[in-house]
Amino acid sequence: MEALKSAMDQHLDQMADLVQKLSSELRSGLQPAYENFMGFFHAIDWTEPWLMGMMGFHVFLLLVVIFSRKSTNFQMGLFLLTLAGVRFAEILNRILRNNWRNFATQNYFDPHGLFLSAVWSGPLLVIACLILGCDGSVLLDDTATFQGEKTAPPNLNSLRGFEVIDAIKSDLESVCPETVSCADVLAIAARDSVFLTGGPSWEVQMGRKDGVSASKAAATASLPGPNSTVAVLLANFQNVGLSLNDVVALSGAHTIGKARCSSFSSRISGGAGGGPDINLDFVQSLQQLCSSPDLSTTATTAAVAELDKGTPFTFDNQYYTNLLSGEGLLPSDQALAGQDQETRMIVETYVEDSDRFFEDFKASMVRMGSLVGVVGNTGEIRRNCRFVN
Repeated sequence: MEALKSAMDQHLDQMADLVQKLSSELRSGLQPAYENFMGFFHAIDWTEPWLMGMMGFHVFLLLVVIFSRKSTNFQMGLFLLTLAGVRFAEILNRILRNNWRNFATQNYFDPHGLFLSAVWSGPLLVIACLILGCDGSVLLDDTATFQGEKTAPPNLNSLRGFEVIDAIKSDLESVCPETVSCADVLAIAARDSVFLTGGPSWEVQMGRKDGVSASKAAATASLPGPNSTVAVLLANFQNVGLSLNDVVALSGAHTIGKARCSSFSSRISGGAGGGPDINLDFVQSLQQLCSSPDLSTTATTAAVAELDKGTPFTFDNQYYTNLLSGEGLLPSDQALAGQDQETRMIVETYVEDSDRFFEDFKASMVRMGSLVGVVGNTGEIRRNCRFVN
């Protein structure tokens, strides 16, 4: 009995060392050795009831997502459920690590959560992206049966240019009907608009399908608003598998565009996002632009300001220079330089090296464009981007 216990303990120690080694390699940014990966894979008993149950849960959830594509409210609930599952994975890993003997034959749960990320968080993120991926759902107009993403607070009075997408799609349909999806048109238009204003170009992955539903509530819950803090921005990006560097790089898209006074009203008061870098002259210019006894009046809310007052029609790194001088228009923009030291360091890097910004922006756009949208037969290629077929 003692010999059996000793052998078991030795096996568990080896398993723990293997998990630690693989986790260490991944965290250091190196490719894990093939032998370590295979050893880790074969050390897992995939027939354990709890593991089979977890895999069955993911398969069941995936099928529910696929067969409920037209039920917007239900999909919103599933989306929030999956994000909650990812959000509490760290706590779950700690609980399972302390109680593994009650249900497992080995301690799979390393301190960094590598194993649980692979079998729990990873599949949930894929399912979340299936619900709210790059599927052109933001192009859908509201109907009698659902409210789409266009009127979600982060998008309302912000997203524009839908008529450009309509014109492109109309031309495509006249030549190649039901061949190019609205999601692909949107991805290509984003790339070309950046390039034509002086920014970088990149290869756009093609083959997306268009979603058959959209959700105002899900967009409201998942998209960061103009008053978001760095913590909120990071949480929203991490929920779909993007990083802190992606947050800062993709925010650089605000070197082009405009925003209404209602989107930066808290900047007018001088109290949001600025930190020690608040620029009183800039705040006063915004106050003058948006001055009105009632900020909700039509005239005031219709007033707009350039997101990048320095070079508003050029895609460059001036946006980041503005942040360091306290001239970020949106509170969520200025927060990158005033609230968090890590994001400020990235901002400073982009100010000093525009090529680095361009390369990081390209990489982040490719990652964002690769978020899983609709797959298989669950989507369609719309004839009109504003409505499902």
